[in-house]
Amino acid sequence: MSQPETEVLTHLVSRVFRVEDVTSEDPRKGFFLRYRGQLISEESAEAYDQLSEALSPFNVMPLFRLEEGRQVIYIAPKLPEPGKDKISTNVILFVLTVFSVMLAGAQPEGPIPADTAGQLLLLAKSIFTGWPFALSLLGILLAHEFGHYFMSRYHKTPATLPYFIPLPISPLGTMGAAIIMRGIPKNKRILFDIGIAGPIAGLIVAIPVLFYGLSLSTLGPIDPSPNGFLEGNSLLYLFAKFVTFGKLLPAPVESQGLLYWLQYFFTGHPVPFGGLDVFIHPVAFAGWAGILVTALNLIPAGTLDGGHVIYGLFGDKARKAFPFIVGILLVLGIFWSGWWLWAALLFWLGRVHAEPLDQITTLDPKRRLLGFAMILVFLLVFMPVPFMSLAQ
Repeated sequence: MSQPETEVLTHLVSRVFRVEDVTSEDPRKGFFLRYRGQLISEESAEAYDQLSEALSPFNVMPLFRLEEGRQVIYIAPKLPEPGKDKISTNVILFVLTVFSVMLAGAQPEGPIPADTAGQLLLLAKSIFTGWPFALSLLGILLAHEFGHYFMSRYHKTPATLPYFIPLPISPLGTMGAAIIMRGIPKNKRILFDIGIAGPIAGLIVAIPVLFYGLSLSTLGPIDPSPNGFLEGNSLLYLFAKFVTFGKLLPAPVESQGLLYWLQYFFTGHPVPFGGLDVFIHPVAFAGWAGILVTALNLIPAGTLDGGHVIYGLFGDKARKAFPFIVGILLVLGIFWSGWWLWAALLFWLGRVHAEPLDQITTLDPKRRLLGFAMILVFLLVFMPVPFMSLAQ
């Protein structure tokens, strides 16, 4: 970059920033000018918008950073506009997921054939009996993902439509869905808003679905079953069952004290054979699954929704929590092995937080309060043992 161009950019930067020193950098680093100093105004978000607009004609953009307690502005090439997405893949995956989830929720009638081919044929014939489960679960997932999508659109941050992932051999028929960010959020406030919009929208649908489904459910004895399982408990799910049936479930044969419930909640043992539990209706199972999906997304690590929350609240300090999160999942994996897979995924993908363009701007008081409320929500919906085998 020529000296006259540098002087023009420096002049524009000095309108919002008290420049203490300027350093030219190698463009291969992703930026070519570095300014250290202090913002003139405490309204850093407004300062970023002002500077970004002033630099736009030069096809460059500012990056606000904090380094060793000092405010730094980098000047980098402007990001190219993302191309238009072809939605055909989104549509195909969604249609496949609809059939996959309907298959998972199907209620076959009559004797079950002994051979695998006969069992698959029976499931295929009864696939449309799975529509209550599919409608409920996909309604929750759609609310969650479009919460992210519409919040991204509101903040003018490019994002794809949801990609649904069919998984017909699983109890839910899907591995969920995801949108892909096609742009970098401007600051922590926007990243925070996009992150929490999904869990909030999903819960707004999941909680009524859960209560309605429980009203359609019945109570029955817990008997051993080689291929059966009990759905796990969160504090929210325990509360929903208590409100609906007037007792803590699953209820053991004999009344138990607090230590029993703490042990059962965190380990899933001992399974209270002979006691009472919910014979869960497919709609209630969908609501329960929606609660589980919310809990998984709110795990406070990496680029998960919960990771965006704690990054917004604590900034780079949030990274210090990562080893503890993985360690807790490894311990919980003793009682449900699925947590070991999650720990591996987080270790592989979860060590990096999304980094907005402006890392100086912090959350305002209302967002900070909402952030701590979302941590409380995570504690209410988290299931230490999502599935418990009924095999003896």
